[in-house]
Amino acid sequence: MRTYDVAPLFRSSVGFDRLLDLLSQAERAEATAAWPPYNIEKVAEDEYRITMAVAGFTSDEIELTQHDTALLVSGQKKSQESERQYLHRGIAARTFRQTFNLAEHVRVTGATLENGLLTVDLKREVPEALKPHRITIGGMQAALGQDNAPAQIKGEAEAA
Repeated sequence: MRTYDVAPLFRSSVGFDRLLDLLSQAERAEATAAWPPYNIEKVAEDEYRITMAVAGFTSDEIELTQHDTALLVSGQKKSQESERQYLHRGIAARTFRQTFNLAEHVRVTGATLENGLLTVDLKREVPEALKPHRITIGGMQAALGQDNAPAQIKGEAEAA
């Protein structure tokens, strides 16, 4: 695997430190992060879905937590059945903890557990104030709501 030095990018970019931290973090990803297996798919323009194979877990044994731009999915079996004697145990029932880094304004809209697959639906909802808006260019007319004339206090205007 190749490693890339992103340090030169820090010198010439402003405000991209979160992205550069993610690149550095990806290099240090552990092999254990591959269990349980999962898919990430883009469902629509601003909608995503994470599907995790969590066979043997029930919905009360899985916890989903979103804190700011991190989604934590963890699972822990509540009780181990000691009365069963396994000759081969191929279905993993080990504890897992998986963290997904989300972009800003992405939130979880729902989660379901069906047939051993945990499905987490995500949606990007950018606030109206942060969406791009068109600015009209006027000729000699001042823009609405903008007055560059010096402010006059009411009492001073009457005295003049």
